[in-house]
Amino acid sequence: MATELLIWLIPLPPVLAFFLIVLFTNKNKALSHSVAIGAAFLSWLGSMVVFARALGVEHLGEHPFESSINWLPTGDTWLNIGVLIDPLSAAVLFFVAWTVLMIFIYSVGYHNYGQPAGDHDHKGLPPHGATVTDELGHKHTVLSVEPMYSRFFAFIGLFAFGMYTLVVSDNLLTLFVGWEIMGLCSYLLIGFWYGKPSARNAAVKAFMTTRIGDVFMLLGIAFLYKATGTLTYREIFTEESLHVLSNTITPVFGLSAAGLIAILLFIGTIGKSAQFPLHVWLPDAMEGPTPVSAMIHAATMVSAGVYAVIRMFPLLSAGWHEGGPLTSAMTVVAVVGAFTAIFAATIAVAQNDIKRVLAYSTISQLGFMIAAIGMGAYIAAVFHLITHAFFKALLFLGSGSVIHGMEHGVLHTGNHKVDPQDMFNMGGLRKKMPVTFWTFLIGGFALSGFPLITAGFWSKDEILADAFANGHLVIFITLAVAAFMTAFYTMRQITLTFLGEPRTKEAEHAHETPWTMTAPLVILSVFAIGYGWVGIPEHFPLLGGLVPNWFHEFVGGTLAEHPPVLEFNWIPLLTSLVVALGGLALGWYVYKDIKSPAEDKFQIPVLKNKYYFDEAYDYLFIKPLTWFSEVFVSKWMDKGVIDSILHIFGPATGGLGTFIREKFDVPVVNQFFGDGSANLTYSIGRNLRPIQTGRIQQYLILSLVVIFVVGGLVYFFLLA
Repeated sequence: MATELLIWLIPLPPVLAFFLIVLFTNKNKALSHSVAIGAAFLSWLGSMVVFARALGVEHLGEHPFESSINWLPTGDTWLNIGVLIDPLSAAVLFFVAWTVLMIFIYSVGYHNYGQPAGDHDHKGLPPHGATVTDELGHKHTVLSVEPMYSRFFAFIGLFAFGMYTLVVSDNLLTLFVGWEIMGLCSYLLIGFWYGKPSARNAAVKAFMTTRIGDVFMLLGIAFLYKATGTLTYREIFTEESLHVLSNTITPVFGLSAAGLIAILLFIGTIGKSAQFPLHVWLPDAMEGPTPVSAMIHAATMVSAGVYAVIRMFPLLSAGWHEGGPLTSAMTVVAVVGAFTAIFAATIAVAQNDIKRVLAYSTISQLGFMIAAIGMGAYIAAVFHLITHAFFKALLFLGSGSVIHGMEHGVLHTGNHKVDPQDMFNMGGLRKKMPVTFWTFLIGGFALSGFPLITAGFWSKDEILADAFANGHLVIFITLAVAAFMTAFYTMRQITLTFLGEPRTKEAEHAHETPWTMTAPLVILSVFAIGYGWVGIPEHFPLLGGLVPNWFHEFVGGTLAEHPPVLEFNWIPLLTSLVVALGGLALGWYVYKDIKSPAEDKFQIPVLKNKYYFDEAYDYLFIKPLTWFSEVFVSKWMDKGVIDSILHIFGPATGGLGTFIREKFDVPVVNQFFGDGSANLTYSIGRNLRPIQTGRIQQYLILSLVVIFVVGGLVYFFLLA
């Protein structure tokens, strides 16, 4: 099969699975998950074939796989849509295919396939367990299957379709289509358990917050089309087009057209990738099932935001040269990313919910990538995007495995007041859940940047090295402190969850999860370690050159000018070692003996309550908008002004109608035209009725009379 045709086909299996499940197989759980996983496998297989073929093309950046068709007429021209696989999209397609497939497989075990239906389970609420009787006649409670099992697989199939569409698109138009499909799916899946008010509110919050960014992104797309007449990447990123855009000054803060468009598009990324100040939706997204968290935080949604700003890098950096001062747009991006990285890390330190720690960790790590893009570290940003996708998917799925094991303990004790997601209710799980422990440890160490052996070390170290080498010392220090806090809260999480002794009876009765959940963890842990080795700097002591720096050479080919290789410097390396090892050691030392939240000195109210941003937004935006809608619009405008106008027009039009009815309708229309014509017809019929006797003799006599009369008239007037 031609590569271009295969690229067109990659997004199709998940969306076909969505329609098949919704329309035909939703009553059969086994068939539904088989269709969904089969579709994910086909997309994975197609992605791997395309990736392998991409590796075999020399100078893929100059000669990518591409194909396009005319879609919408625009007068004399057409809006084209098509597919494009260059080094960037090939690398992103690789991690999307792997993480999506692992999440699909994991979901079978997570939703308790094979378990009985719950005694009191309801659609829209998490399963609460089922009572079973063993061979000895003893009754006990086990985990129950998800009531909306097939619905879940349909939704994540649509989610995967949106991400695949976004990655293989060759233009901003279909990228935005995939972007919005994922926005819809995030709403459907965060609020999957819609019977919980918290889940419903979180879904609405996520949808509305990301729409704010999307409005600005759409404005950027419209401005770009007006300025260039195209939305296709390879037409926008030509030297001539970028030169014109960078030298066209707009009235908005004196920004160039390229800078203003880049910032508008970047605001879309702020919403989608939960950067400050639109970060508030992502922690609440934990209300959805854990596979959804992994899809949002690793495989699809937030990765899409970073991918979009990386894809727009030539536009963002138009007019900038390596080593020179940053453009205004690049400065905005770098500042937002660096601030978000340290801001979210401080909040993660004080969270007790195992998934919320990872949620704020995601916001922080995305800040690293955004900061890297802002300061021109293109390859480092792409590298960290991919390594982060692998180890964050591993951590979220690992947290779901932990919660799954704890829920078993809750069902065993019957104490449903114990929160299975609170890390202070855990402890000692390394013995109960060994596979989950070791894989989570690998993911946590990769997130912390544990030296040399983890992927996170190589990608994060490259960002720090780039910041230091190009003189961005404020960004370098900010990210280094954020990296130290990352290692600290990660070790806090590992210590509270897995180390020591169980702190509750529920933790004592936790057990390992089924193979459908642990197998994806093992596979992802391989990437959380091994993927970093493809990007070892050539000048790194001892290890440099042992494994070719394939990633730098391959992904760098996406740009017109290949980014230079950084000279090795000991300062960023030592910084990476100190912050990673120091943070891990301090995290273990502080939390190794803590038994309850009361002993945790980091339970600072301002951190625990996320700097009160939700409360501030509620006060500054939600309440004023609620007042505006309920009082100004409804009470004053609708009921006061509009209803008053209607009340004036009501009697007036009623009086006019009465006048017309009494003076014209009744006397003229009814009596003269209506009743008058009827009465005339009736009178004529009544007067003619006597001659209709039915007697033939009378008819003959009348006929003769008529003949004589007519004959006489004819003779008199014509013949006489």
